[in-house]
Amino acid sequence: MNVEQAYKDANALLEGHFLLASGNHSNRYLQSAKVLENPKKASLLTDALASMINNAGIEVDTVCAPALGGVLAGYELARSLNVRSIFVEKKESGMELRRGFEVAKGEKIIICEDIITTGGSALKAAQAIEALGGKVVAFASLANRGFCQRVGGNDTAKSECALPGNVPLFALDDFTFEMFTPDACPMCKEGGTAIKPGSKG
Repeated sequence: MNVEQAYKDANALLEGHFLLASGNHSNRYLQSAKVLENPKKASLLTDALASMINNAGIEVDTVCAPALGGVLAGYELARSLNVRSIFVEKKESGMELRRGFEVAKGEKIIICEDIITTGGSALKAAQAIEALGGKVVAFASLANRGFCQRVGGNDTAKSECALPGNVPLFALDDFTFEMFTPDACPMCKEGGTAIKPGSKG
């Protein structure tokens, strides 16, 4: 499926002047919440993602998402895979499982995000799950921002990628956008002001 077109149709591939969580600036931004607000479109995306995972022979018991951004994508992927859905939440030193969720020793778990950038949040989620005895068998996301290498993708892993190289990453497509440090940002030099479009701004 044409994932980029799905984002464009949902007005979720934004163009402008954006301040990223890393502190860098970019002229493009993916807002997955806009894609996932339509349940039918969300199910099409996660059904395609589940098909990739199944075709790779990955056995999974549970999908776990980092809150807040990954919760909708994780829930929909769990539905597509016909497994249960849980999520971890931030704490000062990482992430933890709350709300009565439990993980059995050896339980096979996929960590799902809406978007994987460097994979830092996904890694913290995986560490929380593994600390409870779960086994992380894969990472998954709707979109891969090009820092990490996905199964079937053309991009190679960059030094910024935080995900372990021995656990596969499944994503529907790669999105590689230009990024600039604030002092080298051409939009700033033209007098523009970067905005924070994500959940943190």
